Amino acid sequence: MTALTPPIARPRRTPVRAARVPRSLGRVLATAGTVFLLSSALTFGLGALSGANPAAAVLGETATPADIARMNHQFGLDRPLWEQYVSWLGHAFTGNLGRSWFTTVPVAESIRQAIPVDLSIAGLALLMAVVLGGAAGVAAALRAGGRLDRAVTALCALLGTLPGFVVAIALVTVFSLKLGWLPSGGYVPLDMDPGQWLRYTLMPAFALSLEAAAAIARQLRTSLVGTLRENYVTGAVMRGLPARRVVFGHALRNAAGPALTALGMSVPMLLGGAVVTQQIFALPGLAQLTLQSAEQHDIPVIQGTLLVTIAVVLVVNVAVNTALLALNPAARRREVTR
Repeated sequence: MTALTPPIARPRRTPVRAARVPRSLGRVLATAGTVFLLSSALTFGLGALSGANPAAAVLGETATPADIARMNHQFGLDRPLWEQYVSWLGHAFTGNLGRSWFTTVPVAESIRQAIPVDLSIAGLALLMAVVLGGAAGVAAALRAGGRLDRAVTALCALLGTLPGFVVAIALVTVFSLKLGWLPSGGYVPLDMDPGQWLRYTLMPAFALSLEAAAAIARQLRTSLVGTLRENYVTGAVMRGLPARRVVFGHALRNAAGPALTALGMSVPMLLGGAVVTQQIFALPGLAQLTLQSAEQHDIPVIQGTLLVTIAVVLVVNVAVNTALLALNPAARRREVTR
């Protein structure tokens, strides 16, 4: 009698998606954490090595060496530099960014009052950039080689070289001074009056959005033109799928990666361009706070605003990289094979 062999157990399929996403996300978070630590050390080091002496600036020329030494001890500036950095970063993680040397107002409170302006303008500018750049990129890709494609390419090349402050001045001249449709400066919080908030933020957000919209349109146009020539797109068209479903349901998902990368790279440009833009539109934002603090050599405020700006940029980049992992099947497959 022949012995029965036990059935061969089939190997269980590894939950690929559940396994690869935490690994990829962990790598992104580790990179962001490393960049944050290095950037914070550089920010603190430049501030500490600037030579600014708060005691001499606050007490004035009549201060004695004993008075200066006492105030330096009060600010903790008589400790080793590494000890000051560790203490500063540890307090920063709890939301304590120190106090202004001149006003003694907590830096976190000043940032809390100013950052809604930056987030409002940058958020609206990103929305405009995605809508305008996305629509222009898709339209140019669908008419590749035609007049619309050439017009979009030329316009993007022009906007990519046009500084944001030039656009801001032109907008103020036309829509505020000539037509009187929009206010030339100031700010109204969103929770106070949404309509007035939109009127005050529309021009600065539009001025900041154009360069980002041009970058998104260029990247999306190039990527989508190549994707529309792929075999799976041709097969979908041959099976009779509607053109809208082929473009927006299949091709656009795989072509959105470079545009998302351009979107992530636009965030530092938006925050950097906000310095001049907020000056033109008299906006009480984080950029203005940083500029005023730099003029007064108020190091704690400068360090706090830079640290918060770095954190915002890194959070946006982590979100962009996570979206890229979700949209790019090839990247996920490569992650599983490692």
